[in-house]
Amino acid sequence: MLALRLTRAAHPAVQLRRLLVAAASAGTGFLLLCALGYALGHPGDPGAALLRLAWCAAPFAATVYFALAVARTDPGTKPRTGLSAIGLGPLRLMAVSATTTALSCTLGSMLALLLFLHLRGDLTGMPFDGAAAEALAADRPLPLPGALTLLALVPAGASLAVVLALRPKEQKAAAAARVVYGRFGAYRRTSPLDTFGAYGRFGRQITRPGGAPAGPQGTPPPTAVTDTAIAVSAVSAVSTIEAPARPAAQHATAPTDAPASAATLLPDAVTADGASTAAPSGLPWGITVLAAGLAVETYASRTAPKAPDLTFSGASPGVMAGWTLAAVGLALAGPGLTHLCGRLLQSARPGALRLLAGRILMTEATRIGRPLGVVCAVLSATYAMVLLHAPDGLSLGPLTLLGVLLVTGCTVATLLTAAVEARQARADTTSALLRLGAPATMLRSAAALRAGALLALFAPLTLTVAELAALPLAR
Repeated sequence: MLALRLTRAAHPAVQLRRLLVAAASAGTGFLLLCALGYALGHPGDPGAALLRLAWCAAPFAATVYFALAVARTDPGTKPRTGLSAIGLGPLRLMAVSATTTALSCTLGSMLALLLFLHLRGDLTGMPFDGAAAEALAADRPLPLPGALTLLALVPAGASLAVVLALRPKEQKAAAAARVVYGRFGAYRRTSPLDTFGAYGRFGRQITRPGGAPAGPQGTPPPTAVTDTAIAVSAVSAVSTIEAPARPAAQHATAPTDAPASAATLLPDAVTADGASTAAPSGLPWGITVLAAGLAVETYASRTAPKAPDLTFSGASPGVMAGWTLAAVGLALAGPGLTHLCGRLLQSARPGALRLLAGRILMTEATRIGRPLGVVCAVLSATYAMVLLHAPDGLSLGPLTLLGVLLVTGCTVATLLTAAVEARQARADTTSALLRLGAPATMLRSAAALRAGALLALFAPLTLTVAELAALPLAR
């Protein structure tokens, strides 16, 4: 009941994202049912039926990924102060989010079942003069347990992904904190006792975020002070150029609040040397997996006979495995490439605008880079399919076209949802910059600069991977 109330009282933008999840679930469920219909109509060809079912793995993964992104940006299930007192702790909110995701996906699966039964003629007669009767095995009875099992895959997979991604991590951190190492690395059950007077020693209980004790008189670490100085200097440099003159009283009150706000809200967005925005470690692995995927696809295209078209059964399993490895490689390399893009923005004596845009890209490299890498992989595969079909004038089948649109739409929607999540995460930083005196045009210019830099880096990469993926198949 709580999940239903939160679903009904959500913002219209949140409701729109949930409806998009239901639509994606309906498309994936319809493709799964079509694979079942092909297996019913061709009982003597289990290999082709199994390959069609394997082709549904890409829409299934894209739908689950999109549902997880929507669940992460749902403001109704965010932990807030005071909710634990009424029984809405992190574990309960995670269960509510998983239930909401299951409800959206189940609605889409039911719509897919109704559409499938309507096209088969099981509800109101045969539509479209029986054009879809042979493809959906309308002359054979539909096994209802098998159909319901296939339709339950998307809600179950999406709910499981939400549970694994949003599970509370406080218990794990507390369990890790209880592990104490004794002499020579041996485990101990209890921590060593403090000597007499050690607890009351001045400054002992003041620790830095990394665990080391603070300096004398509880001074903050030098990184936070440097972050504050750079944030204030960057904002003041831009405000003196772009912002109009302000009253003297406004200038008199701004310096008193600026250091505290920047020290508490800006250390992750603007840093002096990038210490708090370490580079993701997946770039070498991503390049390796991408190269391995292209190699597997090349070898599979030479050994397997060329298919006349790219329908659900037109590509060999080796080519599918190569495309999957290439997509995984781009997804792994996406955060590292985004971080590198932020580094390049700050090269060659950057100003305040490039410094702010680059540091935000470096901070959000993991959150934005992985969906961006997935979009790059999907667009490169789509472009490769277009290159293969253009010379012969072949057309995609309706189910293949539905699968391509579904995967492309889900990945692009996931990227946009991740952008919304990143905007929500840096809301405090944006408000702190505005309090420091940064003009709103600077924030919009920084956002445009980030988008342009990502487009300049990932667009040639997408075209290059698409050309390399289509080259062995075109021979």
